[in-house]
Amino acid sequence: MAQSELVDAPFEEDDHRVAFIFQANPPSSHEKGADGATARSAKRRKLAGSSSSTLKKHQQHGSEAANASVGVGVGFPPLFGGAESPEAASLRRELFDEAWPVLEKRVQQVLRDANRNTLDEVAGFLKSAAGIDADKLTSAFIITGPNIAAQDLLFEQLADRLCAGDADADLPGGDGADHAAPPRFVRLRASDAPNLKAVLRKIIRDASAAGPGGDEEDAGAVVVQGGRKYLDYDLEALHVFLRQHQTRRVVVAFQDGEAFDSVLLTDLISLLHSWRDRIRFELLFGIATSVELFQARLAKSTARQLYGAQFDVVQAGSVLDGVVKTAVASTHAALRIGPSLLRTLVDRQRHHVAGVHAFVASLKYAYMCHFYADPLSLLLLGGGRLTRALLQPEHLEAARTLGSFQAEVEAAVEARQLRHARSLIEDDEYLANQILDHGARRREYLLRLLRSLHLIAASGLAPLSFTELYMLALSDGLDVSQAEPATLPLQDAIRRLGPDDFLALASRLLGAISAGSPELGLAGFAADADDLVASLTDLRDEVDGLAARARARGQGAALKSRYSAQSRVLRTTVVAHKVQLSRDDATLTDEDRAFTAAVDRLCDVLARHLRCEPLADLFLHEPWTFDARAPCRDVFAPRPGTTFGRALARPHDYLACACCAAAAAPAAGPAGRLDPALPTAAALYHLYLEAGALINVADLWSAYYALVGGGGDGGGEGDGEGEEESDADDGAESGAGLDERTALVQFYRGLAELRMMGFVRPSRRKADHIAKVKWL
Repeated sequence: MAQSELVDAPFEEDDHRVAFIFQANPPSSHEKGADGATARSAKRRKLAGSSSSTLKKHQQHGSEAANASVGVGVGFPPLFGGAESPEAASLRRELFDEAWPVLEKRVQQVLRDANRNTLDEVAGFLKSAAGIDADKLTSAFIITGPNIAAQDLLFEQLADRLCAGDADADLPGGDGADHAAPPRFVRLRASDAPNLKAVLRKIIRDASAAGPGGDEEDAGAVVVQGGRKYLDYDLEALHVFLRQHQTRRVVVAFQDGEAFDSVLLTDLISLLHSWRDRIRFELLFGIATSVELFQARLAKSTARQLYGAQFDVVQAGSVLDGVVKTAVASTHAALRIGPSLLRTLVDRQRHHVAGVHAFVASLKYAYMCHFYADPLSLLLLGGGRLTRALLQPEHLEAARTLGSFQAEVEAAVEARQLRHARSLIEDDEYLANQILDHGARRREYLLRLLRSLHLIAASGLAPLSFTELYMLALSDGLDVSQAEPATLPLQDAIRRLGPDDFLALASRLLGAISAGSPELGLAGFAADADDLVASLTDLRDEVDGLAARARARGQGAALKSRYSAQSRVLRTTVVAHKVQLSRDDATLTDEDRAFTAAVDRLCDVLARHLRCEPLADLFLHEPWTFDARAPCRDVFAPRPGTTFGRALARPHDYLACACCAAAAAPAAGPAGRLDPALPTAAALYHLYLEAGALINVADLWSAYYALVGGGGDGGGEGDGEGEEESDADDGAESGAGLDERTALVQFYRGLAELRMMGFVRPSRRKADHIAKVKWL
């Protein structure tokens, strides 16, 4: 048993618990002293010639060699109960290794480009503001919006941008020695600043630690000058450290500026301002509301010490839309995220205010689940690598269990294509050929889907974001000519267009066809859509000529269609002293009728080309679609409160022990039955559910002892020997007839377990009560 050294630390809740460490192998002979006792190891000292970076490199190389020696990461385990061939299992791992890094690189590019303008503006402001007003602290107020989680990405990019390593020796207002090294960047959150000393420790520690422009050997170093050791919250120590590294700049970022205590923030700004002649502090404030409201929280004297500017960032919704385009809908995405799962992930981002990194992690988890656990993900092999030899009989049988396979067979039977239906069910070679051909059909569907979405988004008439359009297209398909325009009212929007808007729409569509979409991975497809291009060109030229003729007619005549508001007039008729209102069509000219016909033709052309069936209607779509919400929901949105409550309410479902069988009877209901044979925590949980917000501990003990003591109903076989049994037999110990001492021990232990699981806490209102805790 090894005993750790005592450390001067505050008392923790679990300090009374003892941990025993047993050595599996006895110490070797060279570790023992002369008397045979184990010698204490020598104190580790940092050598001058070695650095932590060198040690990390050696450790990294050693771990890589160990992984290579044991074959880590060679392939996924075989599925089909081990019947899957090693080649197929290895190919699934290879598919994942090929698919995800491509998307991850594109996502990182989107995240870098999302805030590029803001980063450039902030960096330019800090550079230009140096030396303008030496009596004030340079401050940038960044309006991030209500999504606090999105600030992590922004301030990480700011740290990389400002500490990129480019020396700012040419900054005005300072000599080159002050800017020979990149600035030190410190990120502060409200949780890091309980008081002024704590926030100063955080600033000094992070500014003197290893960073983008620092040396790892400086991390944790104690600044000593002339035999003097500085306090860990003394800014003089930071001043000496910065002077040794030939820089004066420290960028302090208040990530959630409005969450800081106003008095603490005022004192900190005043203190940093008093050090401006020795350390040039530059402040960044992340603000969710407005600069005016933030400034109102500061003292006027403190606000006069700041020289700043306001910057707006791209909202999190736009960033998420770009990530969906790049990583979910793009042609580079090998796996399609189904509409149900995608809706769950998007709603979690909006309702739980999660950052974009959480969405990317969810995508990676979905990719891993699909390629790791689905043997049919092998069908995503492209480039002719999927051959008949790779398809085992197990693959064909698994394909026949898919919902799309059953729908295809039923549709073939209804269409009287009985030979096709019989061949799919009975002929393995026929089904194998269908599987080998499904890759071309998949690419054709995705190309048609993405081109349609690209043109709808380019038209500017859809009231939905691209993410909403994509989910709508996957779940319900695309049909511009649908009778119900509630979700995608493109046809009504086109009919209400005037001649100028009509021409602008045709030009936007032609430009989108020619340019394609780099985000979606679409190249220009004018050659593949020559019919659509010719129709749009003819309609644009025709409407342009009609508008010119209408202008030549003069007298303010404007070209209109019978769908526009100008073509509907209100008529007033007086009959028997009563006024009757009616609507009637205005008189249309020949040009107006021709324009109406052009509008109708445009609707027909777009309805013919912008259409796509739902994803669920495609044959064998499951191998390249992941739409399972259960694993992602359990991992990224766990419900521990519900899980604990379910386990405590019916412990027999989890323990499967005989002592809880009576409480798990069907007549007991969904919450089980209160029985003395239940484990102590489960019994207390039943009593906990019957109590109010505040629970009297004495009453709870009385109710519990009445259940398990001598006055219990004899629900178990306990004979009062619970003290001699192990802790693992808690359920058996709680049987009827427990003496008061044993029952009290069990009661306190069960109450401690409920507190550990987060159901109760001590009450501040009454000392002898406990309060319920509401799980979110």
